[in-house]
Amino acid sequence: MTTPTIRFVCHGCGAIVDAAQALPFRCPHAGAAGDDIDHLLVPVNGPVEEFSAQNDFGPAENPFLRYRSLLSPYRVARRANLSDAAWEEIVGRLDDALIAVDGGGFRVTPMAVQPALGQSIGIEGALWVKDETGNVSGSHKARHLMGAMLYLRVLKAARLPAGERIEARRLAIASCGNAALAAAVIARAANWPLDVFIPPDASPEVVARLKDLGARITVCERDPAEAGDPCFLRFREAVSAGAIPFGVQGSENGLAIEGGRTLAFEMAEAFRSAGQAPDAVFVQVGGGALASALAQGFAMAANVGIITRAPRLVVVQSAGCSPLDRAWQLLGKTELNVAAHHRSRFMWPWESVPASVAHGILDDETYDWLEIVRSMRLSGGNSLVVNEEILIRAHELAWSQTSIHVSATGTAGLAGLLVNPFRGQAAVIFSGVDR
Repeated sequence: MTTPTIRFVCHGCGAIVDAAQALPFRCPHAGAAGDDIDHLLVPVNGPVEEFSAQNDFGPAENPFLRYRSLLSPYRVARRANLSDAAWEEIVGRLDDALIAVDGGGFRVTPMAVQPALGQSIGIEGALWVKDETGNVSGSHKARHLMGAMLYLRVLKAARLPAGERIEARRLAIASCGNAALAAAVIARAANWPLDVFIPPDASPEVVARLKDLGARITVCERDPAEAGDPCFLRFREAVSAGAIPFGVQGSENGLAIEGGRTLAFEMAEAFRSAGQAPDAVFVQVGGGALASALAQGFAMAANVGIITRAPRLVVVQSAGCSPLDRAWQLLGKTELNVAAHHRSRFMWPWESVPASVAHGILDDETYDWLEIVRSMRLSGGNSLVVNEEILIRAHELAWSQTSIHVSATGTAGLAGLLVNPFRGQAAVIFSGVDR
């Protein structure tokens, strides 16, 4: 009997990548001249019976141990005849190194109803807040990158063809804040060299920390002749020259979204334990990795029976840069397979220079847009755009009504509730400690 492979499939062109034989990062067909297909590799999930029996994930507090059976890097490891103990060792060594580098490793993060905050914004049902400010490097971003790093470690441990000579290549990321810090922390823990492409207005505190962590920094100025984020363009050039894409854009690394799914798994387990079923999750969107991970994670949680249904996905963007909302409005009733083959009709770089107090969601494009709108349609979700006054008000309320020191980017999902009177239960994610 042939051992099943762990496959990734492009939701645009249908290309299939065996994760043991080739790196499931960017679709192998992406970038062809004249191609207008939305290329993005997503994992082909295994059958429900492969996952933890009766959804009993055991006592592990590290999400990469707790939800191992739902993660393709673990499934790659097991197909390659690495033992469960070998996976625990790979995760444990990285986690120990993270503690040494950043002061803490991965643990299930807290989520609770915030009645004072809910009352202050006039929500009639319970308002659940998932606090990611205490996670590795201060945000959820490290979840995405831990999943990718664990895959690279599995390739090495199992001596799989996809990992041949991979340690000779540098990691690369385009980011101005939390994603860059997450990448630098994990790269330092893994002892892997990292290139970070940042804008000129990146926070001095972030730049100083990146330097402390040993990252090589390139400042990327905007060129009026170029469309799109210059940091992302320089990042793509580095990847074309041989660097490993170690960012949170799913279009560039098919592993980037998976680690973020653990956030949805934790939330789903907490909802089940409380006997609750929130009607909607309001989530801030820039490049789209967080919303895409939540959408896919909640869908998986419903599929394996952790929750009975996925909550509605309501995405929130700043008026200073809202390419996903523009695409959502343009889509109308267009079939998604049509949109997947005509990307430029719906998603293209924001024309003006983005600006907002919610600096971390100012991506010129929402790279994971198609998976997000798919979930919005399936769940009955919606798209909201909020102005600066509302974003600032949401941040002030979060600070005055909770003890969570979260950034304005991290409270942008809450801003959506301020412009969208809501009767049921809702959940938001506070991610990105205020620096």
